[in-house]
Amino acid sequence: MTEPHLTRETAEPVVARARFDAAGLLPAIVQEEGTKDVLMMGWMDAEALRRTLTEGRVTFWSRSRQEYWRKGDTSGHAQFVRAAALDCDDDVLLVTVEQIGAACHTGLHSCFEVGPLRPATASSSDPAGEPAAVTTATSPGAATTDGGARG
Repeated sequence: MTEPHLTRETAEPVVARARFDAAGLLPAIVQEEGTKDVLMMGWMDAEALRRTLTEGRVTFWSRSRQEYWRKGDTSGHAQFVRAAALDCDDDVLLVTVEQIGAACHTGLHSCFEVGPLRPATASSSDPAGEPAAVTTATSPGAATTDGGARG
């Protein structure tokens, strides 16, 4: 048997459990249901969290505009809530969504598709955790080993 959906009343213990920062905000990571891609991150205050948990659409608090916004209300690129979970410290929310259209305001599928960083990576097979050679990503999904050379 499936659990009933949260209502404004039944969502209150979740909102009370969430640990908001000094500004009263909680980071919310949005992940696509089918692909598991991380699409974006936004901020929620208690009311945005309450709306997200009870209305089926992701609602954020805009720090710059000082207002609530729901993804897709102007662009049509909506996010429909499929699941939500607070992390182990109750200070980050993961929202799994059905994404319609682009998630990023730039028109990209994900906000993390713009200019991947090229971090050094280590292998779990090295007991010291140090890479024998530095592996850097050149583009999403691609990597090269450059022997630790900087370039």
